[in-house]
Amino acid sequence: MTASSPDASDDPRRLLAGLDPTDDRLAALHARFAEAALDAGAVDVAYRTLDSPVGPLLVCATDVGLLRVAFEIEGHDTVLDRLASTVSPRVVEAPSRLDTVARELDEYFRGERRTFDLPLDQRLSRGFQRTVLEHLPDIGYGATASYASVALASGSPRAVRAVGTACATNPLPVVVPCHRVVRSDGSAGNYRGGMAAKQILIDLEARA
Repeated sequence: MTASSPDASDDPRRLLAGLDPTDDRLAALHARFAEAALDAGAVDVAYRTLDSPVGPLLVCATDVGLLRVAFEIEGHDTVLDRLASTVSPRVVEAPSRLDTVARELDEYFRGERRTFDLPLDQRLSRGFQRTVLEHLPDIGYGATASYASVALASGSPRAVRAVGTACATNPLPVVVPCHRVVRSDGSAGNYRGGMAAKQILIDLEARA
């Protein structure tokens, strides 16, 4: 994890090294650090982790909106390091900043939400990938579409493989529903969170 905080004589990071990871004071100091950084406007990317039917999810947001959703298989620390190098080094665990994201995802996984009402920071998607991802919410909850049909809707009917790449590198899976894009024969196809996770999401929506 990479983080930055305002200068302060009681910067809680100075106290962390001597604490056992199981010590309750560690969580309290992390919370103090996050609040101090938020109050000072020193957080560019806030993050938290959530339990879900597809395993622990890392969710990251900026002032613009939700920036990244990452599966455990991607390596959460790796994702945070990449954000620190490509977006901003001021990456801080600040769960309260993502309460709305956590609530909507929880509602979705309980089958109580079919669309998300979250602002998105789409800076991690560019070019044709972004064009593809912008079409994915048009695939209705519980429905699927083939890579070929998404290529056609994106204005490049021959770019089936590029659609697959765009979905496989979607920085906002689940929220931007690339799991609804399947092969022409109906099989699930590849997925950033693994094929098992993709099938879980497809089955979850089919049951609702």
